[in-house]
This record gives sequence, structure tokens and C-alpha cells, in this order.
Amino acid sequence: MKKLVLALVATAAITGSASAADLAARPYTKAPEMASPAWNWTGFYVFGGAGGGVWDARTSVVNTFTGACVLCGTSQRTGGDGWFGTVGGGYDWQFGGPWVAGIFADYQFGNMRGSVFDQNFFAAGDIKLRDAWAVGGRIGYLVAPSVLSYVNGGYTGSDWSGTTLRDTAFGLPIGAHTDGFSKGGWFIGGGVENSLNFFGIAAPGWFMKTEYRAAYYDTKRISERVDGTNVLVGNDISFRPLVQTISTSLVYRFNWGGAPVRY
Repeated sequence: MKKLVLALVATAAITGSASAADLAARPYTKAPEMASPAWNWTGFYVFGGAGGGVWDARTSVVNTFTGACVLCGTSQRTGGDGWFGTVGGGYDWQFGGPWVAGIFADYQFGNMRGSVFDQNFFAAGDIKLRDAWAVGGRIGYLVAPSVLSYVNGGYTGSDWSGTTLRDTAFGLPIGAHTDGFSKGGWFIGGGVENSLNFFGIAAPGWFMKTEYRAAYYDTKRISERVDGTNVLVGNDISFRPLVQTISTSLVYRFNWGGAPVRY
């Protein structure tokens, strides 16, 4: 009986050793690594938001008919500030891996109020930047699959209000005013756009962008007119503003969540 038990134990040991040897001899194959996907930024988007800004301009007085400066050397720097809303849309193309280029248009509306001066009559008035629009392009780099850092630039137009001129000593009307006007120029800026998560839950298609912009407008000669008759006074206020803004907008991308690209 003892011999039978010993024989069974020996057989089991030999069988187990052989099985272990077979297992050890099997080659190990590592699973291939998957490339990290990056979402495709190509497609249309719309946005809306708000921001704040400042504008400043050097003003001087010139003759309405000859364009010659009046009291040359008495130019004065003026400015204003305020808040605005913005809406717009555009189209982006992703190329070369992490590069993104696009075109866009937007509209800003608000009340960025400031002052202009007539140093000849010791008069001043309040004007405001009522609205502005821009068309341009941008180019950026994906610092992460869903984070775009970019610069932009293009053409911009602006609409400004008229004003009643008052003396600078007592604030009384001097019997003259200026009409509203429009002026064009160019802008340059940049910002960051990134995907949004709400309480850790992904929000496909929703992004937020924060952008700085500097808009340089051409010189405008603002004509002064007599109240009631609208006859030219003979003085123009030379006005060339620089407008700087910072805005934050909510962006919706229609293509987001589509087929990913790899780079």
C-alpha cells in the first residue's frame, strides 16, 4: 500500500513539473500601445460673451476748411472705459497635427464712454463707443488636445456717438455739438480656448475662450456744428483712438465629438 501511495505522489510531481516547464516555455507577447486620440478642431462654431475695455486718443483742433492745426502744441490725450457684450462665429481647420487656423467675424455692443476736448474754445463733451465689428483670421497651436492657444488679427469698424459741447469751467453748453460717426481700422490680439467640464462631467462641444484685443482706428476729424442750424463752426476735433479689450465667451463647436484624429 505504501509503495502504491509513493508511486502516485511521484507521478503527480513529475506531471506538475512537466506542465510548469511547458508554461514557462510559452513566448510572451506585449499588447500594442494605442495612440492617444486628439479631437478634430475642423468645423464651424458660434460664441457669445462679455468683457471690458478702455480707449484713449490724442485730440487736437484743426480748421474745418484748411485742415491746419489751431493752437498747435495744445493737443490733449483723452480716454474712456466701459463694458460690452459680444457675439460671433467662425470656421477652423486643423492641419499638420496640432496646428489650427481659421476665419471669424464678431460684433461688440455696449457703452465705453469717454471725453473729447476743443482746446480752442475751452470746451469738452462726452462720447461713447457704441458698437464695433471685426472680421479676421487666427492661427493657433494645441498645447493639449482640447486647449488652443492662438493669435488673431484683421479689419474692424466702429460707431461712436455725438456730443453736446460744454465749457470746461462751469459745464454750461456753448451752443455747439458734434454728430455721431463711424471709423475703420485694424486689430491684433490673442487668447486661449479650452473645453469645459461641469462638475467633472464632460460637456461635448462646449468651450470657453478668453481673448485680448487691441484695435487701432484711423484719424477722424469730428466737425463741430451750431445747435439748431447745424452750420459748421469752423473747428474740427482730430481724433485717433486705440481701443483695448478683454472678453470671455462661451463657445459651441458643432463638430465636437466627431471622429478623432491622431498626431
